[in-house]
Parts: sequence; structure tokens; C-alpha cells
Amino acid sequence: MSRALPHPLLSLILLGLWLLLVNELSIAHLLLGAVLGWAVPLYTARFWPEAVTVHRPFVLLRFALVVLYDIVVANVTVARLILGATDRLKPAFVVMPLEVRSEVAISLLANTISLTPGTVSTFVSADRRCLVIHNLHTTDEETMVATIRERYERPLKEALEPC
Repeated sequence: MSRALPHPLLSLILLGLWLLLVNELSIAHLLLGAVLGWAVPLYTARFWPEAVTVHRPFVLLRFALVVLYDIVVANVTVARLILGATDRLKPAFVVMPLEVRSEVAISLLANTISLTPGTVSTFVSADRRCLVIHNLHTTDEETMVATIRERYERPLKEALEPC
């Protein structure tokens, strides 16, 4: 079963995304979305560094909602910063020690940070213990790291890594 459907959760997500993109619920789009949801994970399975096991799917769902909310709030914040006096900006590179260890969790964390306007993940150390983040406006590095850890890293660790 796992060879024919290597990532069932991803397949369902891809089906849902396809239906959202086409904005039409029909048999043809359901079938096409199902084929895409099956084929994409099947043909990309060899590129995945490790098997992904979601231990707590509802934590992952809550994480996605938090990220969506943070993206909206960050868009407004960045717009205010850019449209205001840019000489007040305090950009900085911040080193964040990582608690997550799996490559999938580190990748999701780095991508989540980059998706949020105003922040970009720039570098992961070779030993996968630190992540370097560029922030558009940093007043307190420790608070920024604590916020990222609480809102993003902890739920990813809880959902994707065994206890």
C-alpha cells in the first residue's frame, strides 16, 4: 500500500488544493485532482529524505491556521514599516538554535519563516542545530526567537517528531 500511495496525507492535501485552485466541484475535477494527488507523491517519493509520519494531525492543522493568520498580520505590519520612515527599520540576522531534529520539520520551519512577510530563513548549519533568520525589523532578538519557537517550532516538533 505504501508503495502505491507513499504519502496519503499529502495526496489528500493536493486534491483539496486542486479543487480550491479550479474553484469548481465536478466529477472531472475530482478525478483529475485525485490523479494529481496520487501521481505527484508517487513520482517525488524518492526525493524525500525520510518517511514523514504525522503523530498529531490536529496540531498540524492548528499550526497551518496559525501560519495563515501570521501571514495576514505580517503583511499589514510590513506594509506599515515600508510605507513609514524606513530609517527606523532595524534589519538583523538572528541565529536560532533548533530543537527540531528531523529534516522535514527543519525544512517546514525554514519555509514557514520565509513565507511570513518580513522574515527569511537564510542558512541552516551543517549539523542542523542552528537556523539563521533575516528579519526586516528586529527590536529584541530573544523575543523574536521565542515567538518563532512557540508559534512554529513547538507545534512542528509535537506533530512530526516522536515523543
